[in-house]
Amino acid sequence: MSWFESLILGLAQGLTEFLPVSSSAHLRLTAAFSGWKDPGAAFTAITQIGTEAAVLIYFRKDIGRIISAWTRSLTDKALRSDPDARMGWLVIVGSIPIGVLGVTLKDQIEGPFRDLRITATMLIGMGIVLGVADRLAARDESGGKHRAPKQRKALEDLGVRDGLIYGVCQAMALVPGVSRSGATISGGLFMGYKREAAARYSFLLAIPAVLASGVFELKDATEGGHVSWGPTIFATVIAFAVGYAVIAWFMKFISTKSFMPFVYYRIALGIVIIVLVSMGALSPHAAESAG
Repeated sequence: MSWFESLILGLAQGLTEFLPVSSSAHLRLTAAFSGWKDPGAAFTAITQIGTEAAVLIYFRKDIGRIISAWTRSLTDKALRSDPDARMGWLVIVGSIPIGVLGVTLKDQIEGPFRDLRITATMLIGMGIVLGVADRLAARDESGGKHRAPKQRKALEDLGVRDGLIYGVCQAMALVPGVSRSGATISGGLFMGYKREAAARYSFLLAIPAVLASGVFELKDATEGGHVSWGPTIFATVIAFAVGYAVIAWFMKFISTKSFMPFVYYRIALGIVIIVLVSMGALSPHAAESAG
């Protein structure tokens, strides 16, 4: 992998990780459209450490409170009803599905799931799901001619059942094209949560899964020696810087705006991929992964 490729892929990772458009799909597509080798699942997982570092810094106050309350609640029963302590447990509970499926489906994630036809289908399918969820949220928020606005749930209303459902939604993002934030935010909107609450829990829930995946791939890459460390680290730093700016923008955007622009983009991109693959202009299968 060249330094220029790592720059572009790092930008793609940082720009798309927190938007409901699928960062893994965009890394795969950026390489495919540019005629480069597929950067591979290991590169994706390692560069996601950069974007998760941006989450850690952006939500550092929330994370500090959650870790502190959760740790103290282990020995102090009175603290177990504290919202921050509960959030700590809910992040753990919500991380179980992706942990189990990530290990179980590792070979598929690194192989068949990276087929562009699957990516395109997931882009369109999850785009439609996000669109429906967004419309339901908008209807509750605005009410109607014969309906009063409906109060949606806040993070304080989150329980174990909803946490597990969020976790299952996050696990769907193991398939490129689904989008971690898109799946979890859609799940949250369908369960009746506010847009900002759904996004905030989505970002917090991603921290253990992404960091664990990145460390796991780092271990494999170190032992296998199949990663170009200089360009990969450079891409990770770029992803961190860009990702931090995107989080700040996105959290402001979702408080007042609809997700529909992302829905239209996902569907349009999926259709373009299907057309290009059907015409033979784009191979559905990944070229040999870049080292």
